[in-house]
Amino acid sequence: MDDALRRQQYALAAHLRDPRAHPPPPGIEERRLAIYRDLFFNNIEGLLAGNFPVIRKTLGEERWRALVRDFYAQHRSRTPLFPEIAREFIRHCETREGDGDLPPWLTELAHYEWVELALQISDAPLPPHDPDGDLLAGVPVLSPHAWALAYRWPVAHIGPDHQPSTPLPAPTLLLVRRDRGLRVHFSSISPLVHRLLELLGQGGASGNRVLRQLAAEAGADDEDAFLRQGAQMLERMRGEDTLLGSEISSTPQG
Repeated sequence: MDDALRRQQYALAAHLRDPRAHPPPPGIEERRLAIYRDLFFNNIEGLLAGNFPVIRKTLGEERWRALVRDFYAQHRSRTPLFPEIAREFIRHCETREGDGDLPPWLTELAHYEWVELALQISDAPLPPHDPDGDLLAGVPVLSPHAWALAYRWPVAHIGPDHQPSTPLPAPTLLLVRRDRGLRVHFSSISPLVHRLLELLGQGGASGNRVLRQLAAEAGADDEDAFLRQGAQMLERMRGEDTLLGSEISSTPQG
């Protein structure tokens, strides 16, 4: 490719991304340029609108399109894969945090809307595990398709009629999981369950040791009752595919 053609292609690409800041290369009819400008932008806008319907509806069409145009013009993606465009949009929202033109909950709401798609298309392999293994004596294996999330904003309730200006006094804690039927489920969880999932995600410790640590952190008055309830919780997590089972061969720590 000669230098002149390369410069022309770069000029055209820059113009299509941000026509206000970059003039088109000479010799191209404006009507053709307009077709390409609309085609490229509308493809990206349509893709993002499908990924972030709540943000689009909450911001309104004008602010939404302005945000997408800013993303289209300014953001430099780390990947060319279309399924990753939504994640790139979240990264762009992070760079805009603190911008007075955008709501302070934008990034967290974008992440919350993205999570379902991310789990639907996740190809993370399942680690080796015994599905019928002992969850107390053995090391429980957390599914890579079960995510414990914490948000400062009430992301599940934000919309055109509810746009908070200050975060909640306590975080919004959620478990988002994909079951073996590839269905994605959202559920609110308590701080205790969120901490349990954090400890299980660290791995290397038996379920019994994890529950005893959790009981100590919670200041449980009756440790035996706490452990019984915790064992029931572990089995419930296995039943809903949050836990896969226990490690096949391990020496649990406790």
